Amino acid sequence: MTTVKQDAVTQPTSRVWSLRIFGVLVALIGLTLAGGGIELIGLGGSWYYLLAGIGLLIAGALLALRKTLGAWIFTLVMVATIIWALAEVGLRFWPLMPRLAPFAVLAFVLALLLPSLAGPGIKRTSGVLAGILGLVLIAGGVSVFQEHGVTQAQVQPQNDPIKIETDGNASAWQYYGRTPAGTRFAPFDQIDQNNAKDLQVAWTFRTGEDSVGASEFQNTPTQIGDTVYVCTPLNKVIALDAETGKERWRFDPKVQDRKTWNRCRGVGYYEPAAVKQPYNFAEDAAFHASRATQTTSDGQCAGRIVLTTIDARMIELDAKTGQPCEDFGHGGTVDLSTGLGKTDYDGVLWWYLTSAPTVANNMIVLGGWVFDGRDVNEPSGVVRGFSADTGELIWAWDMGQPEITKLPPEGGAYSRGTPNVWSTPAFDEKLGLVYLPTGNQQPDFWGGDRPESTEKHSSAVVALDIATGRVKWVYQTVHHDIWDYDIASQPALYDIPDGKGGSTPALIQLTKRGQIFMLDRRTGQPITKVEEKPVPQTVAKGDWVAKTQPYSTGMPALGAEPLTEADMWGATFFDQLACRIAFRKLNYEGEFTAPSTKPTLLYPGYYGGFNWGSASIDERNGYLFVNDIRMPQVVQLEPHESVDPSKLVAGHGVGSTYPMNGTPFVIDHRAFNSPLGIPCHAPPWGVFAAIDLKTQQLVWERPAGTVEDAVVNGIKAKLPVPLGMPTLGGGVSTASGLVFYAGTQDYYLRALDIATGEEVWKGRLPVGGQATPMSYISPESGRQFVVIAAGGARQSPDRGDYVIAYALPKKP
Repeated sequence: MTTVKQDAVTQPTSRVWSLRIFGVLVALIGLTLAGGGIELIGLGGSWYYLLAGIGLLIAGALLALRKTLGAWIFTLVMVATIIWALAEVGLRFWPLMPRLAPFAVLAFVLALLLPSLAGPGIKRTSGVLAGILGLVLIAGGVSVFQEHGVTQAQVQPQNDPIKIETDGNASAWQYYGRTPAGTRFAPFDQIDQNNAKDLQVAWTFRTGEDSVGASEFQNTPTQIGDTVYVCTPLNKVIALDAETGKERWRFDPKVQDRKTWNRCRGVGYYEPAAVKQPYNFAEDAAFHASRATQTTSDGQCAGRIVLTTIDARMIELDAKTGQPCEDFGHGGTVDLSTGLGKTDYDGVLWWYLTSAPTVANNMIVLGGWVFDGRDVNEPSGVVRGFSADTGELIWAWDMGQPEITKLPPEGGAYSRGTPNVWSTPAFDEKLGLVYLPTGNQQPDFWGGDRPESTEKHSSAVVALDIATGRVKWVYQTVHHDIWDYDIASQPALYDIPDGKGGSTPALIQLTKRGQIFMLDRRTGQPITKVEEKPVPQTVAKGDWVAKTQPYSTGMPALGAEPLTEADMWGATFFDQLACRIAFRKLNYEGEFTAPSTKPTLLYPGYYGGFNWGSASIDERNGYLFVNDIRMPQVVQLEPHESVDPSKLVAGHGVGSTYPMNGTPFVIDHRAFNSPLGIPCHAPPWGVFAAIDLKTQQLVWERPAGTVEDAVVNGIKAKLPVPLGMPTLGGGVSTASGLVFYAGTQDYYLRALDIATGEEVWKGRLPVGGQATPMSYISPESGRQFVVIAAGGARQSPDRGDYVIAYALPKKP
């Protein structure tokens, strides 16, 4: 064996060269960190990387020369790094990982190489050190698969008495949020914490329409009696047997693929004979079930499915047969483009429907989706009320022309470019009010020319009189919104105890900002504290910003803390450093940093916070269940004259350019990711959480799902690491104390204990889900079913067309 001599100690050549190679590697790491550290300091950032880099450069050089001092300098840098890391992020596991894990690995290798540095006499010490560090690495590896950042529940829910529905005839999921209140609360208790482990697939149905291209399967099915109604992204409606999932009928409106945003989140349901004043959901549920299977003596529809399409039509179908209701509109169809003016731009529609229609009494209330960021002259955000019996236009609310209460004058059109209502309203029958979550005015990110008449209704909750469509009150969640912080979530209506034996009728509104507003739904006044806080005043030429913005300080906010350099993250200290440098280069002064000609960071960002999945409320105890998205974006304004129109990247959101015609700028969008393609800020990137509405306190919070099915740079992780991923789709809570969620990036439907947030069951899906699940009692067997549409998770290449129902095994 070839040997070399050092300090009278003979060493094998292989060991010597291993040490030298290790030393060179450490020196190169130090050189890289020092170089990046110089740039970071120049941007006003941390000095750590320069100092640590210099230390590692010296340590590596000395180790390559087989100098013991190199090991001592490395140890000093590592100890200093531990102190720095703890001072910067405390004991939080995921932020510590890229700071400390690389040092733990390097220290482990150095421990193994110590005998070639200091001679055989240190072999035992080397072994002990390597053993300790090996155990640290193993413990870290195990911890990677554990949940971190969990807020544990300190109290137990105080359940109020509530009627548990076990009769299938009384079970109806008639609205997008089950009832007009939008609480997604299923008053069933068959599936509970003890037996949820026994859940199994009861039936699976495939629609035949994969969610590919611009299509995403985000449908929450409607259930009336023994029938479940599903709509696909291209607006096919399919009636299924609630017990078996067998297809009963199918209606195809034959829409064209819009190539931009194919969605059908739900259908409406209407029965002329069921309308009462005031309407009572529970009392009429059994009546709905019987009417859905009937046809009137004159051949007209008794129960009616209300469908809105992505080519701007509204259609009523016989709930029994799927045939159009001939007495509605023209042969069952109403043209929703009437009065809107131009909506088709070179074959691309800029206005259509994606969310479920709202059937309130004998009225169908509709807003509409507009193609974000195209033009100041986009189609109107008008909201209209149609007769559910005939399809006749009863009223219109045109915020730009309030004098127009039905159709515009002949040759005219509803106001162009006004804020729209693309999400789902809620309504209160007793108060006679429908509550609209509004968008911000187009084209989203520049608003220098917006008129006051529409400005005051942007990104707000607006209460309209259901009968007349006139405004009763407005509450704005963002002033002069130039961040696309439109309200995506359906309002949730719940009566809050007032501490005096009574209750206050409340409206709980989630926002993309992670703020939760609790309003008196009679007046729109906040029930919990809201503060107007100063915000940055720097803004692009020709625009302006509000001096203050509303913060709901009386309610918990999720994911709303401003980002700092210390929040930057990576899989290694290299990409963490790269993210720190990138962060320092961005225009960012907090949540309300206005878009600029410099790259500008938006956080929470226009995906949320809280998106269209909305909240669920356990009506037994007043727990609010939410799931969120924590994915910032980087945007940049560019003057129109400097941009080649042929090179604009069409599309929606990250990876696209909005032309914003009629403004001085276009705006580019990209994700704020590291060089490895992962988010630049520390996880979690999405959570499940519960808030007690009675005390306005966060009860628990847990990371939402794992990276098991996430794809980064074309590679699927395949490891169930619970980082907490962005979520679409909301939850459904049940009277048994469970809340069901899909909508994560991994392919599961989960059941969580509402008291603790702990997972009590999860069912593997063939592809991911984006939809909100629903639950019902089958009238045939009396069994409780939980149903989810699974068409593929956002950003996943795996797509499908599945509707899957879970239930407990049939009793023998």
